[in-house]
This record gives sequence, C-alpha cells and structure tokens, in this order.
Amino acid sequence: MNFDIRKMKWIREPLDYSICDEKIEIITKPHTDLWQRTYYHFVNDNAPVLQLETDKKYFSFIVKTQFETKCRFDQCGIVMYLDSENWIKASIEYENEEYQHLGSVVTNNGYSDWATTEIATTIKHMWYRFSRREDDYCIECSDDGVHFKQMRICHMWNGGNKIRFGIYACSPEDSSFKAIFTNMEMLECKWLAHNGQKPDEELCNI
Repeated sequence: MNFDIRKMKWIREPLDYSICDEKIEIITKPHTDLWQRTYYHFVNDNAPVLQLETDKKYFSFIVKTQFETKCRFDQCGIVMYLDSENWIKASIEYENEEYQHLGSVVTNNGYSDWATTEIATTIKHMWYRFSRREDDYCIECSDDGVHFKQMRICHMWNGGNKIRFGIYACSPEDSSFKAIFTNMEMLECKWLAHNGQKPDEELCNI
C-alpha cells in the first residue's frame, strides 16, 4: 500500500514542526496532552495530532519514533483520534531518571484507560505497528523495526467505519522536546485472523 505523508492533516497544528517526504519533526508545547476523566476526572484534549484518513478495514501502519524527552509525561507515538472522546494512543512516557513507561491508552465514549510497563530511560527510540481488522485494533512495538511484540488488542465502539490514524507528541507538564517520526509505511494487515477457538455462535450450531 502507498503511504502519502502529504495527505496527512493536522488536528491542532503545533507551533513548531517540519515535514518532508521521509521525516516529521515536532517540537512540543508545554501543557499539552490527551486524557479523558478516568481516575482523577481530569480532561485534557489539546495535543497536536497528524493523521491520514482511510476507509480500509484491514491494514497495518508502521512508524519509528525518536525523542529527546526529559520531563515527566513527555511522550510521542501513534494515535487513532476519531474525536475528543474516542481515540487510541501508544507511546513512551518519560517518568524520571530511573525509568519511563511504555504503554497505551484506549478511550471509548469519554473514558480513558492506561496500560503500561516500565522500561529504561536509556531507550530513546521505538517502532510501533498499528493494525486494523474492521472495528478491532492491535498495537505492537519493536526496538529494531523487524520483530514486533504485542502491546494491546482492543475494540473501538465508534471505529468500524472511516477512521483517521497517525502520530502525536505532547508535553503535559511545563516542558518541551523534539519528537522525530520516520520509516512510515502502510501495509497489508500483519495482524492475522485468529485460528484458534471458534466463536461461540459457531460452537452453538455444532
């Protein structure tokens, strides 16, 4: 599949960025984030997002991220932003000098969750693979762009028709850093159909 970076469109264009055929750079603005309600009823919906629109029901999108994060919650990664209350993101969030969080957030109907694992702060790049099978989605990560590991499988209640997906970067606290996105590809779906247990409705007909 062809991935045309020139067809990507901003939701909340950042003040400082550059785009060429093979690279996107974003300088984050302080106090920008994506989060909805859960845990402490905080809402922040002002992170810059650059996305491509598609009606393809089966595909995979790959991107490499490089970052110079240095303050708590600095983050950049992949996103599928449908509207303020329905979106997915995956990223590495800086925490402190000892560790950072590799994780994902799924927001359905205005409530976010957050699934994470701690990784070393020496990691300053990560590949992500975002895959769609109709209204279900898979997020994977890789440190070399070849071997991908599953981070998350989820369902999006409003994600069955035309969608938008791409990249984002933000600094929720009083910080700013450079995020670099390269190696962007749109491929045939690498998230293969499940070949194990049959769905319940099929079992019931046996």
